[in-house]
Amino acid sequence: MSAPEQSTPPASPPSTTTPLGTALPAIRDRDYLLDRSGVIFKVIGDVHPGSHWLGYVKYYPDERGDRSLFGLTYRQNSVVSKAFGILADRPECYVYSPAVGCVIAGVPREDVVTHYSCRRALAALHQSPELLDGSPVSQDLVAIVTWVVEAGAADIIGITGSFLVGVCNARSDIDVVCYGPRGYEAAQALFAERSLIRPYEGDTLTRLYLRRAKYMAGSSFDALMQQESRKFQGLTTKAGAHINCEPLRADGDRTLAAVVAQEVGAISVLARVTDHTEGLATPAVYGITVDTVIGSTIDEAATFAAGSRRCAPTSARTPAPSAKATSSTSPAAWSTSTAQARPAPSASS
Repeated sequence: MSAPEQSTPPASPPSTTTPLGTALPAIRDRDYLLDRSGVIFKVIGDVHPGSHWLGYVKYYPDERGDRSLFGLTYRQNSVVSKAFGILADRPECYVYSPAVGCVIAGVPREDVVTHYSCRRALAALHQSPELLDGSPVSQDLVAIVTWVVEAGAADIIGITGSFLVGVCNARSDIDVVCYGPRGYEAAQALFAERSLIRPYEGDTLTRLYLRRAKYMAGSSFDALMQQESRKFQGLTTKAGAHINCEPLRADGDRTLAAVVAQEVGAISVLARVTDHTEGLATPAVYGITVDTVIGSTIDEAATFAAGSRRCAPTSARTPAPSAKATSSTSPAAWSTSTAQARPAPSASS
């Protein structure tokens, strides 16, 4: 997709930090970072310690892979927890995050060689579509990028995934991100454009179920499809490639910047969503009223759950305020929620 010695888009200078050590949003959630060892990290979140950018290994040099970059064979990783094994001999890539409340993976800031920006990738592909290989999925992407630019949404929609770093192939999905309320509205319009994207329906619902069920063990077909129908996803018109969009927070959104978490255990509850005003973007924050504590490793679980607001990394569209929600958490996961981790008194949790 691009010459080995170049990046698409061009590298950005490192972000500055605030006096508190929290990164300003020049590097954004779902951007990618290439480090000195040739490992590509997917950035997770917008709150980072002063020493690292939090994220997990997305692509790494491995002869068993099926991707090519910089003249080397790369392997894709789609399982967050596998990053710890991939980085087993690199202890500098383990970091404690006060925002998450546990040790997680990240790339040391001084090791970053290239920053791949989702929005700069969209701009680069619009300006130079010849960077793509001309495959049907690439043609679909060019049409989508053109629509975004003509709609005046290039500042609030970006391209992530394999097309961001140039390791795409004919089987690649198209991964899109949008930023803030304006981006969400633009994504709604994009996914309603039937000349570009068709929804999962009829026989293709089985394809979607098989795609998602491996991550949602125990979900029934109807329940899973109801959940998936709330997301921005579909199939491109020419290649029939999967396309999805992750709604992210707007630039400068500091809703979660002051959150400090400590892992105190796990809790599963049956709850009612009472406040979903912060439910559009990832990570979402919901106000909940707990009906029943199903299981817990926390002392005085009912008292703890009564004051919870849940922080969940979800791309689902806003639920109805009266919707029932079954909430469960597991220790030391990217899906750590404030039902699992006790926030500081001043935090917006």
